[in-house]
Amino acid sequence: MKHFRWFWGLVFLFFSASAMGQAGFGQSGRINENWKFFLGDAAQAEEVTFNDGKWQTVQLPHDWSVKQQLNSHLASCMGYLPGGIGWYRKTFTVPKEKINEKVFLYFEGVYNRSEVFVNGHLLGKRPNGYISFLYDATPYIKYGEHNVIAVRVDHSREADSRWYTGSGIYRDVWLIYSDPVHIAQRGVFAYPSLVTDKKGTLHVEVEVVNETGSNEELLVVNELYDPQKKLVAKKQQKLRVPAKGNSVVSTALTISDPQWWSIAHPHLYRLQTTVVKNKKVIDASETTTGFRNFTFDPDSGFALNGQWMKVKGVCLHHDGGVLGAAVPKEVWKKRLLNLKEIGCNAIRTSHNPQSPDLYDLCDELGLLVLNEAFDEWEFPKRKWLKGWNVGTPGFEGSYDFFEEWGEKDLTDLVRRDRNHVSVFAWSIGNEVDYPNDPYSHPVLDGGKDGFSQPIFGGYKKDAPDAMRLGDIAKRLAAAVKKYDPSRPVTAGLAGVAMSNETAYPGALDIAGYNYTESLYEKDHLKYPARVIYGSENRHDLKAWKAVQDNTYIFGQFLWTGIDYLGESGRWPSRGFYSGLLDFGGFIKPRGYFRQSLWADQPMAYLGTYPTPGQGSRSQMKDVWSQLEAEQNAHARERTPSIDAWPVWNYEEGQMIRVVCYTNAAQAKLLLNNREVGAVQPYNEDTGIIFWDIPYHPGELKVLGLDADNREVSHAKIQTSQRPYALQIISEEQTVAKDGVARMVIQVVDENGVPVMLSDDEVTCQIAGKAILLGLEASNNSDMSDYTDPVHRVFHGRMVAYIKPTGEVKEEINVRFVAPWLKSAETKLVITEPQK
Repeated sequence: MKHFRWFWGLVFLFFSASAMGQAGFGQSGRINENWKFFLGDAAQAEEVTFNDGKWQTVQLPHDWSVKQQLNSHLASCMGYLPGGIGWYRKTFTVPKEKINEKVFLYFEGVYNRSEVFVNGHLLGKRPNGYISFLYDATPYIKYGEHNVIAVRVDHSREADSRWYTGSGIYRDVWLIYSDPVHIAQRGVFAYPSLVTDKKGTLHVEVEVVNETGSNEELLVVNELYDPQKKLVAKKQQKLRVPAKGNSVVSTALTISDPQWWSIAHPHLYRLQTTVVKNKKVIDASETTTGFRNFTFDPDSGFALNGQWMKVKGVCLHHDGGVLGAAVPKEVWKKRLLNLKEIGCNAIRTSHNPQSPDLYDLCDELGLLVLNEAFDEWEFPKRKWLKGWNVGTPGFEGSYDFFEEWGEKDLTDLVRRDRNHVSVFAWSIGNEVDYPNDPYSHPVLDGGKDGFSQPIFGGYKKDAPDAMRLGDIAKRLAAAVKKYDPSRPVTAGLAGVAMSNETAYPGALDIAGYNYTESLYEKDHLKYPARVIYGSENRHDLKAWKAVQDNTYIFGQFLWTGIDYLGESGRWPSRGFYSGLLDFGGFIKPRGYFRQSLWADQPMAYLGTYPTPGQGSRSQMKDVWSQLEAEQNAHARERTPSIDAWPVWNYEEGQMIRVVCYTNAAQAKLLLNNREVGAVQPYNEDTGIIFWDIPYHPGELKVLGLDADNREVSHAKIQTSQRPYALQIISEEQTVAKDGVARMVIQVVDENGVPVMLSDDEVTCQIAGKAILLGLEASNNSDMSDYTDPVHRVFHGRMVAYIKPTGEVKEEINVRFVAPWLKSAETKLVITEPQK
């Protein structure tokens, strides 16, 4: 193999000029800067000679909807934000010396119904707004001259989803150069086929495309590097690719003593694939991979690397509050780290493919991913088109292109994400079997043993026949297996009792149950070969115990992990707010309650609210709890709240309920170092320890104790005085040129104590080359503009997102001011772009 060493320098140069992990071939570079944008339709905007001089200049990723005015007459499913039609244009130059190379455009996501043109020629249309797609622009490229990309985005059916989607080119766009002979798009597939503590085998398939008129004799080299960047395996193979055709080569790379990828230790390997022609490197690709085993068993549940475990998952939508659908990688990383902190170990991409950044981060941080494709198949679901629960529901959606594009979209999802070691299952649908929305079945008339769901008006003969579900599921499952036989196929079943009468569950390898814990035991006995888990669940303790107490239920996915825009309640309501984290990514009280159930490390949290029946003020509840409270407004609290904020400011003598979320065996309460709440054992029925005590200012502290009365955890909250100053509590000193700075602003009193009750209005002032993307206070009922520089804090806090527009080493001065409060300021230095 010595004769291969000479081209290593070429390989290094090739990779240093390339951005790996996108389309998976060629030399890639982002082209996100300086696009022209127009909100509205524009005749002949695809033409090279079209004058876009008066259009707005924007940087990608870009979501136009989140920047518009909230309006109570718009669809609640979109968070009362509009859609519309928009155009994007960009001029770029292809160097003359590239004349013998292919030119491709790769879009990570455009919402939705996009049409892409180059120099006036239509490259193609892609209706699905969540799918990444590639176009060959070579036939229309003018080498050595200016070229024009034009993209028309049609989101005029703005209520086409049950949650906020965003609008526009909301993910990265890439320009790719390649040799006419190159690795196919997403043509490298690497997965661990056999792993033990002593030996790991990585199966590798490489597909190469030949777009020339002659047969090609090539050499394909695969090199595997361990987490310490040491070469641990190498294989080279000859490959003959016919003219205007493609060929696939398969190999196995075996190493000794593999370092496992796991939740606690997500060790990652790097596979470098190189294609050589006549001793010259003509293409290369880099793939992040790793060694791990998945085991699914109908009786024992799920095992990762042979260790049986519970999946503690959350469902996630793709928006970032004020950022809309264009969420920077740094923001996702902070959110995922906070979810891991409270014990989460898995993500469900509800209910569509998400940004490549999310999967990269889950690989890196150690989070399992249940990757989901669709919320609708051939028929739409009901949606409120004007406001919430008003008028007649409409039927806008993605159903109209499912028959033509469904399998293609699913195939592209699988091929794009199959190399991510974090992905452990493919979901082909969510709640497509919702009873009478749209499918129906005679079982809905009730009376059948095991039917525990609402009947939804009984069987409707004129509705689509639920028996169709099985045939579609089989077709979609086959599409997945064609490109990835290594992982199971699943779906989130909403009408389990109805679907059990069809072939739908039988088409799945593992079956997800949405909110139907009552069927776990019956279905486990009736279908002993079925692997069951909770694919969507509420936050109550009973739902978790159904997982914890039954070995055959391998996990749950809470609805939801993070508050998200859309699927809103009645105005004012920006979105759905049952998250463990809020819009800004901060851990909410219910997040700490979940930590008490899920975390391995000792913890304690302290929250308060007026004792029920003693003039209690409403807590921030999830949508379900809010609706229940409205139906029974005078009911006393059945269980202590999981939404108790860390506030210790009330009227002297007022009776206050103090709640403790902890995984300690018992706890006691101190006020100003004096015991005011006797030791109480952990409550197995509610998961919450609480005391009702009269309010007195000072420091309230809870001690978590083990069975021997030894302190294992503690938490405290302090009475605050009047707001005195603004404080930047997560100050960043640098920001990457293509990155985003996340700054947290807290209102504090004269002693530096956070003022939780503050709603002061704060203004962000920026001096230097940077723009403010928005201020996120995480208040679901605040329907004001989040993208301007003035906003009120919520619970005394908010986060600012600042994007640099200057050059490396330039400085940005950021200042936050509020009437009557001391200001806070800091300086940011722009650093090199992210790799």
